[in-house]
Amino acid sequence: MTILSETGAQFTATPSDNDDARPVNAGLFTDTGRDVAHAGTENVVRLHRVSRQFGTTPALKEVSLTVRRGEILGIIGRSGAGKSTLIRCLNGLEQPDEGVIEIEGRPITGLSEKALQAVRSRVGMVFQHFNLLSAKTVEQNVALPLKIAGYDKARRQARVAELLALVGLEDKAKNYPAALSGGQKQRVGIARALAANPALLLCDEATSALDPETTRSILALLQSLNQKLGITILLITHEMEVIKKIAHRVAVINVGEIIEEGPVWQVFAHPQSPLTRTLLQGLLPQLPEALAERLSAVRQGEAIYSVQYAEQGRQGEILTQMATALPGKFRLIQGGVDHIQHYAVVRFFFSVPANDSASEQVVLDWLQQHQATVELTGYVSGND
Repeated sequence: MTILSETGAQFTATPSDNDDARPVNAGLFTDTGRDVAHAGTENVVRLHRVSRQFGTTPALKEVSLTVRRGEILGIIGRSGAGKSTLIRCLNGLEQPDEGVIEIEGRPITGLSEKALQAVRSRVGMVFQHFNLLSAKTVEQNVALPLKIAGYDKARRQARVAELLALVGLEDKAKNYPAALSGGQKQRVGIARALAANPALLLCDEATSALDPETTRSILALLQSLNQKLGITILLITHEMEVIKKIAHRVAVINVGEIIEEGPVWQVFAHPQSPLTRTLLQGLLPQLPEALAERLSAVRQGEAIYSVQYAEQGRQGEILTQMATALPGKFRLIQGGVDHIQHYAVVRFFFSVPANDSASEQVVLDWLQQHQATVELTGYVSGND
């Protein structure tokens, strides 16, 4: 990853071979090698104009969404945005007032509780606070849904052993939850959710109660399960860092509405809504605070622009190309380049003299020709 400072100096960060050992802030983006092309075309989840209201308060407003087989879809929003209501509608705990919800092509709206049980067997749930039974051992917690499903003892034991090995807890089978760390408890929760071979894994803030290092290990586990088992994952979160790490696509929800949706690289490179931009602030390069405080709407001194750009491949050479094509036309302030889903994703800030309209237009025209998203941030008097 290359970080560009205001002085124009380049600093190269070499990623560690052990991703879990990396600091939580290492890199603006992390290239996980994800490619949504491996996902199937069949929809595991389909919502069509789903609405849910509590009294006079709308929780969901005509939400339409699909999740393809083998895909990881992240749904992100602030508290109260409608994420919890959405996931409760997906597992049948809430019935929408309007709209259609399908799991593997089967409508679940309006089903009886008995009919819903068959659907729920195809949906695994991973909870924020683990929801383990404290009086049962690890293996007993994982075996519980198998027992409910009618598996005999021998089949339960074989399946539990397989699952605990899959999540790296084969040596904790006889332990009780109180003896486990938070990350180990969540691994038990994941193993339990996978017990009946579900087609869909619903993760409701699955890492919110964990520290950063443990979060990375749980996300790596979910990503591995998606790749090894081909399981479809719908990830509910309020953290863009989680989306960035493992999701193929992201949908942004706000006050019950999906306001933005697309491949993760595309949303990171070209966020359309103000909320998405706000959610990305901690992950994208920002203007130095001292310079941001001096910004004005009055045309004077220097015009400051932000640029967001993405190109397929690992080059991300727009900065080099721009400097070569437009020498002396602009001043680079700050920025960064990294990779998501095989795309080079770039964000940087530059300035041009506000009294040099000709040079300003040359730079803007060049960026437009390269299909970069350019936004005027404001003006500052004199150099920073």
